[in-house]
Amino acid sequence: MKNFFLLLAAAALAHAAPAAKAKAPNSGKLATVDAVRAAESRQPEFYERVEIPTPAGEVCEVSSIALLPGKKVAIGTRRGDVWVAEGAYEADVSKVKWTKFASNLHEPLGMFWKDGSLFATQRPEHTRLTDKDGDGRADSFDTVCSKWGISGDYHEYAFGSDPDKNGDVWMVLCLTGSFHAHSPWRGWAAKITPEGKFIPVASGIRSPGGIGHNDKGDFFYTDNQGVWNGSSSLKWLRPGSFQGNPTGNKSAALANFPAPPEPTSGSRILAERLKYPEFVPPAVVFPHGKVGNSPSGVSCDMTKGKFGPWEGQMLVGEQTASQVQRVNLEQVNGLYQGAVFHFLGGFEAGLIPVRMDQEDGTLFIGGSNRGWGSRGSKTFTFERVRFKGKVPFEMHDISARADGFEVTFTQPVDAAAAADVKNYTMDAFTYIYQSSYGSPEVDQATPTVKSATVSADGLKVRLVVDGLVRGHIHHLVLGDIKAKSGDALWHNEGWYTLNEIPAK
Repeated sequence: MKNFFLLLAAAALAHAAPAAKAKAPNSGKLATVDAVRAAESRQPEFYERVEIPTPAGEVCEVSSIALLPGKKVAIGTRRGDVWVAEGAYEADVSKVKWTKFASNLHEPLGMFWKDGSLFATQRPEHTRLTDKDGDGRADSFDTVCSKWGISGDYHEYAFGSDPDKNGDVWMVLCLTGSFHAHSPWRGWAAKITPEGKFIPVASGIRSPGGIGHNDKGDFFYTDNQGVWNGSSSLKWLRPGSFQGNPTGNKSAALANFPAPPEPTSGSRILAERLKYPEFVPPAVVFPHGKVGNSPSGVSCDMTKGKFGPWEGQMLVGEQTASQVQRVNLEQVNGLYQGAVFHFLGGFEAGLIPVRMDQEDGTLFIGGSNRGWGSRGSKTFTFERVRFKGKVPFEMHDISARADGFEVTFTQPVDAAAAADVKNYTMDAFTYIYQSSYGSPEVDQATPTVKSATVSADGLKVRLVVDGLVRGHIHHLVLGDIKAKSGDALWHNEGWYTLNEIPAK
């Protein structure tokens, strides 16, 4: 069978022939594998990671996860099976019981339960699966929508979301072979109404790895490094928007949709989006090789503290590094932007779906390393993560200001250390926006932290920065900063995508 993980990462070319890297300022302080693994060694202080046994003798490359009534959990696999687990929430997961619910689906990459049925977005269609006779197996398979094209190419995947407040399912469609649009609507996002109507909502997509919404109901997807994508990123699917890759523009003629832009290769995203108001830049760029290589599933923490102090933040899977990254978002001048931080790691294969139980506070993840290797000792995995109640000392979020940034912490800081500007190092860069594959880091700058003012409660530090660069990723590294309690930082760096600088 075709290599599955040419899907989610950035296609095999990204791994076999990665874009050249330009050395950035302060490169000695950039994240290293050793630093990330050192942080992972502290993870058990804060989070419990448990591997859930999958059905014996089965190859369960988990591609989607759905939560069912009665604390049951369904997984869809790359090979097209759907299994339902009982006992996945229990302390002793060795007693988990699995029932095969369905077979012969075509790579389901998005599932949810609604009104007594399981809905799955698979490569050729969005399908409703129902167990009408109550024997635990689906016996009714109804096509809700199949209005997009497939050619048989390995890369023409379809990722589907949970329904939005109107009941519509959002989906993103990979390009053909990651470089072409040989089938209708390849490189587009669309909505599927409960009645099965297909509504295109955004163009310019390349190689999605997952889709989900934030706490405001706005939808985002992850796109992977490649042509017209200098690095991977989390992107906002604003209705009517162009996401940056013109390969699929020809499908606009299939419906009453305005013709998307034809941008100039070799430019910069800032320059091109200023020409085209419909061009929505990436909300948060994930610097290639530093944050990860292949972002995947997307879930928002709306657990009201059951998963830690991250309410409203986005949790994003990472296939290559077998991690979950954390993203804080804000809107400035009508655009989303924000920071990405390293968060959870040590998973046993490359992550695909990321599913939060918002009531319980349990994070379920699944994945595979088929086709493109990943960290971990297994070829596939199904795991859960729970917060243990101890809040780590972390940068909770980074927020842009007219003359710098404000950093909020999860615990009060030691005021003397946090007020010392020598404890803050920053570099900034961007990527070439081009039709060739990926990009080195370019246009490097070295913004200087001129002052650091600690709030009265010790939870915020206001950084005045000389040399902010609109459109650049600003990489902030913290030095010898501890909590007032003496706790050390769990992770000491973040990457903020500065699409817009707030007005004074």
